[in-house]
Amino acid sequence: MSLPDAAPDVAALVASAAAEHPDRLAVVEAGGRGLTWAELEDEVGRIATGLGRYGVLAGNRVMLVLGNRLEFVTTYLGVLRAQAVAVPVNPGSTPTELAAMLVDCGARLVVADAATAGAVREALARSEVATAARDESRPVPRLLLVGAEAEADEGTYDDLRAEPAVPVPPLPDPEKLAVLLYTSGTSGRPRAAMLTHRALLANVDQVAAVEPPMMHSDDVVLGVLPLFHVYGLGAVLGGVIRHRAKLVLAERFDPEGTLDLIEDEACSVVPVAPPVFPAWRGVDALAERLGPVRMILSGSAPLAAETVEEFGALAKVPIHQGYGLTEASPVVTSTLRSGEIKPGSVGAALDGIDIRLVDEEGEPLEAAAADDPGEIQIRGRNLFSGYWPDGQDGPGDDGWWSTGDVGFLDADGDLFLVDRVKELVIVSGFNVYPTEVEAVLEDVDGVRQAAVLGVPDEQTGEAVVAYVVPDDETTGSADEGVATALRAAVRAAAEERLAPYKRPVRIEVVDTLPRTVTGKIRKGVLRGAERRKALGILE
Repeated sequence: MSLPDAAPDVAALVASAAAEHPDRLAVVEAGGRGLTWAELEDEVGRIATGLGRYGVLAGNRVMLVLGNRLEFVTTYLGVLRAQAVAVPVNPGSTPTELAAMLVDCGARLVVADAATAGAVREALARSEVATAARDESRPVPRLLLVGAEAEADEGTYDDLRAEPAVPVPPLPDPEKLAVLLYTSGTSGRPRAAMLTHRALLANVDQVAAVEPPMMHSDDVVLGVLPLFHVYGLGAVLGGVIRHRAKLVLAERFDPEGTLDLIEDEACSVVPVAPPVFPAWRGVDALAERLGPVRMILSGSAPLAAETVEEFGALAKVPIHQGYGLTEASPVVTSTLRSGEIKPGSVGAALDGIDIRLVDEEGEPLEAAAADDPGEIQIRGRNLFSGYWPDGQDGPGDDGWWSTGDVGFLDADGDLFLVDRVKELVIVSGFNVYPTEVEAVLEDVDGVRQAAVLGVPDEQTGEAVVAYVVPDDETTGSADEGVATALRAAVRAAAEERLAPYKRPVRIEVVDTLPRTVTGKIRKGVLRGAERRKALGILE
């Protein structure tokens, strides 16, 4: 298989693709809009030039609050080419969440569309955003609108791309910061992982070296995974650009609609998250509708072995999964690297990535004990450079970084995930850290304490459940009026301050929370209660 020559960064791969295949379609939307490689290269150059006219300098941050559309792709790549820093965020974020990220990253520019403009405007109007800009002696971020009418002091995407491209000097150092992606890391507090041009390109190359390949140049790749997420951004978009494949963008997953799109566009590679599988399980003539597909790739959360077996039999399409993290840009392992597919395994490490297991003291497990569970540490050029802004909690001096996940390696080097060191909840492939949700709930009038955990959910993999203790100890949970009012207040706060996937699907009002002798909440007891409820042992 012929692959492009080495490039200094991901955006440079577009230029080489345009030179070789100018008239081949690069990216299309489900609605019909599309760009050839030559047109994509022109747009990327125009955006990079326009960013300079808007005062964006190398190293300045540009926040993208966009859905899966052409303008996300062109703006993201234009930011990289301009050697600024892209900050893609969830377009479903609340104004509170957006304001916090704007203050944290110090964005110079925000690009939004009609669906997100209202939340972004509200976030920009918050006093903390203006205060942070003033304290840092910089302007309040300017808003640019895609497909929407600009208000006073705002600009438009059309303005940004209006002038022909002016050549940009080559990237001087691959260690320059390219992307900030907000994740809770291993601390439970939302922070931005710092991904350099080196890390992004390294993982694209590592994935491209997998045999048999995940993508060919003649593949049509489904782009239903959100581009703001590292899986969609790095593994899907980055892979398409590396292989000069064709990307078909869909705004959101819909069981029937996405299958129609796969048929209409003859998608051959389908990267998805685990919640897709139960959504498709009951579809009639599934194998026929997946006829164009040669491979399904699953990531962002573990996929149960029985799901792989059952769905594979229904769909008659190979399913390969992997293990990855935002901090790894993202892919670490793939079952395509395994000699055989083993139930429960997420595959072997990609070339250029090392994996080891450590005990509770951080000491590497002996080879003889490699099949014992340990915390997973990884090392490779694809790793991030720590968390914004100072690189805190990045890889150690020896290059190893602790993932916070627990697993074991078999004799063939295949990785099996066992547990998580931290209390991460994964909802539809998106990370939810209980501490973030608990902080919102404990700020609600009438709530004295809160504990948040994940429970199994057939549609989303996991869902968020909250246990809250009322302020009023004299009435407590026995007073149904108090409990009802408290649930309503908690739901209202969650809707205002948390993205939909972070909101509790159920709120339990309780008198007390189980605690250890040192006062720590015993979430294992709560999880046990949830399991008994699921089994019908508890009401």
